[in-house]
Amino acid sequence: MAPEQPTKIKAVFFDFMGTCLDWHGAVVAATPAAVPRAAASALALEWRRQYFLSNAARHSAGLAPEDIDDTLARTLAQVLQQPAFAHLASPSPSPSPSPSPSPSDTAQPGPLAAAAVQAHMVRAWHAQRAWPEVGAAITQIRDGLGADVFVHANGTTRLQLDLVRSSGLRGCFSMLFSSQLLGVYKPHPEAYAKALQLVKLDPAEVVLVAAHAYDLRGAAAAGMKTVYVRRWTDDVDEDVEKLRTEFDAFLDGMEDLPDTIAGL
Repeated sequence: MAPEQPTKIKAVFFDFMGTCLDWHGAVVAATPAAVPRAAASALALEWRRQYFLSNAARHSAGLAPEDIDDTLARTLAQVLQQPAFAHLASPSPSPSPSPSPSPSDTAQPGPLAAAAVQAHMVRAWHAQRAWPEVGAAITQIRDGLGADVFVHANGTTRLQLDLVRSSGLRGCFSMLFSSQLLGVYKPHPEAYAKALQLVKLDPAEVVLVAAHAYDLRGAAAAGMKTVYVRRWTDDVDEDVEKLRTEFDAFLDGMEDLPDTIAGL
C-alpha cells in the first residue's frame, strides 16, 4: 500500500487587527497630544482588552455581532470611567486654586472629554498600517505556495474595506470574511464552519493565522491547522510560554510564515 500523502494546504485564513495590522500605533497617534504617550499606550491596550471582553460577553450570551464602531465607542467610555484613566475625560481641578477663583481657576475638562475627540479615536481603528513583514509574507503564500488567502476576522465589512486600503494590503486577499457577514463572532464554531463551507474546503486543507489564542483554539476545534503569531500588543492575559506548544506552529513574526505553512 502506498503511503498516505499529506494533505495539501489550499487556503490560509488570516485574522486581521493585531495579527496583520498595528492597531496600537493607529490609536496612540489619534490620541490628543496633551495625553503623554505612555498614558496613550496604556489607554489603547486597555481599550483593546475591554473590546475583546465585550465581544466575549456577547458571544457567551448568544447575541448577534454588533457594529464594531458601537462596541469601540461603548468600551472607550467604560475605560474612561476607570480610576487610572478617568482624569483624561473628567474635569480636573485648577493646579493653583485661589480663594476667589477666576475663570482661569475653574476645572478644565480632560483631553478626551469631548464627544468629537472620542469619535475621532474610534475612527482611527479604520486606518491602520500593516506590520512591516506582512505584505511580503502574504504575497509569497499566495503566489509562491498557490494558496488562496482570506481575511477571517470579527468586525464589519466597512472596517475591513477601510483597513485593506490603509494598510496597503488591498490586493492581497481573495475575500474578506467578517463576523458581520458570517452572522457570528469567532470563536463560535459556526464562524469557521460557514467560512469553510463558502470556500468549499475541508478543515485540514486550511490554516488559520492569528495573534489570538481564543481564535486559534476555535479553529483547531473545527479541524483547521493553526499558526500563532506573537504580537506584543495582543493576548496580554495569556501565558506566552504555554502558547509556544499549544498550536501547530508558533512564530514571533511572519518572516518565516510561508515556509512554516509549506511545512504543514
